[in-house]
Amino acid sequence: MSVLLPPLSLRVRGAVACFTRPELKAERFSYQVMTPSAARGVLEAVLWKPAIRWRIERIKVLAPIAFISFRRNEVGNIAAAPVRETVLNGGPHDDFFAEDRRQQRNTVALRDVDYVIEARIDMTDKMGPDDNKAKFVEMFRRRVEKGQHFHQPYLGCREFAGEVSPVRDDSPAPISESRELGLMLWDIDYRPAQDKEKANLAWRDGGTIVRGSARPIFFAAQLVNGVLEVPADPEGTLNLPSAAGGGAS
Repeated sequence: MSVLLPPLSLRVRGAVACFTRPELKAERFSYQVMTPSAARGVLEAVLWKPAIRWRIERIKVLAPIAFISFRRNEVGNIAAAPVRETVLNGGPHDDFFAEDRRQQRNTVALRDVDYVIEARIDMTDKMGPDDNKAKFVEMFRRRVEKGQHFHQPYLGCREFAGEVSPVRDDSPAPISESRELGLMLWDIDYRPAQDKEKANLAWRDGGTIVRGSARPIFFAAQLVNGVLEVPADPEGTLNLPSAAGGGAS
C-alpha cells in the first residue's frame, strides 16, 4: 500500500504584493490573499521542468492582511494576438515606445506579506524515462536550501519581489483569522484552437508557437484560521502551460 507523503512547502515574503482581481485590472486592486496561480508562479521560479506540474494544496497566511495604496506609471494598452505571435516568431514589427503611452493609475496592494505554500509535484506526459517524483522533490529541496531559482520570484507583479526560504520549526504560525474571500482566480485554462483564425492568444510550448484561447477558472475561496485550502481542479481536466514557457505547469 502506497503512503501519501506530506506536501512540499516553501515560505515567501515581501514588502508589497498585488494579486490583481481581474474585474478591477484597470485600477489594480489586490485579492486579500495570494492566489493559487501566483503561488504556482513562485514555485516555478524555484523549479520548473517540462516533466512536472505543480499542484497547490493550501496557502497559509502568516502576517496580518493589510493594504497600501499608491499610484504608478503603466502602459495604456496591450499587444494584439497577431502582434504577439509575430514577436514570438522573431518576425518584423513596429517599435513600441512606452513613454508615449504611459498612464498614471492607482494600485491597492498588500503590504508586508508572509505566506507558506504547500504543494505537490505531478508528472506530465513530457516526462523522460529517468524522470520520477523523488528526483524532482529532492531537486526542489536542494534548490530551496541553497536559495537557487531560475528567475526572481515575485508577488503578483514582477516589480514586487518575493524572498523565498525553507519553512523552519521557528516559522510563524498562520494568523487566527477566518473570512470569506469570494470568487478567486484559481488558474488559466489554455486551449489550442482548432480554427487558427479564431485564436486570440499565442504562447510558446517548448519550441513550438501555439495559438488558442485562455479562460480563467475561479473557485469559492475561504480563509479558515489563516489557511486557504485550494481545490485540486475546480472544473475537471485543464491545460496549464507554464509561466516559464514550457509545457504543462
